[in-house]
Amino acid sequence: MGRPLRLLAPGLPHHLIQRGHNQQVVFVDDLDRQRFLDDLQVAFREYRIALHAYVLMGNHIHLVLTPPDEPSLSRAMQSLGRRYVGWFNQRHHRRGTLWEGRFKTCVIDTEGYFLACQRYVELNPHRAGLASDLLGYHWSSLAHHLGARQDPLVTDHPAFWLLGNTPFEREVAYRRWLEESVEESRERFIRETLAKGGVLGGEAFVLALAQRTQRQLVPGRRGRPKKPPMAE
Repeated sequence: MGRPLRLLAPGLPHHLIQRGHNQQVVFVDDLDRQRFLDDLQVAFREYRIALHAYVLMGNHIHLVLTPPDEPSLSRAMQSLGRRYVGWFNQRHHRRGTLWEGRFKTCVIDTEGYFLACQRYVELNPHRAGLASDLLGYHWSSLAHHLGARQDPLVTDHPAFWLLGNTPFEREVAYRRWLEESVEESRERFIRETLAKGGVLGGEAFVLALAQRTQRQLVPGRRGRPKKPPMAE
């Protein structure tokens, strides 16, 4: 029996995760992390993929992105894998695979779910105890969205721009929202949706996406996460 087709919806944001084989470390040090980001930038520019958020953890990565067409994401990740894994193996005197099978993705409903997913990705290091404050972890896009640095990898999603009319307004609104408590049920929904390659969205969005893709999709959870505060 063949592998199930990955659900992809060109022009819509996706949440992607890829783990190290057998949970092994995929970044030994900062040189590895910087090389991965350099290779990621090359691959995503080649295939015109917009990267909205990311985090590099010890044994896995999270990306939030928008592909322009169906083949582009797989091709970009293959290109990234060839570049980075070859370099990593040579540098660390090893052979064989680095990643655990295929990467996993889920499609995100922009209205009501995109920023919840971006926050989930960017707060990964804080949930893991790797940072004591919002700017304490360098290897993510969070500093970019809080205005601490300009990240050339990141293309802000329109949902982020709706937080305010100026960069300062957006940064303040996003920081305020990040500092609010997050319901465990909401984070569990994001994790479970990604694990099964489903759709992070409400029922109306899932039904519309099913018609668009001609796929039988599992209905999403009723309702939506609380919206972040809008800038005054």
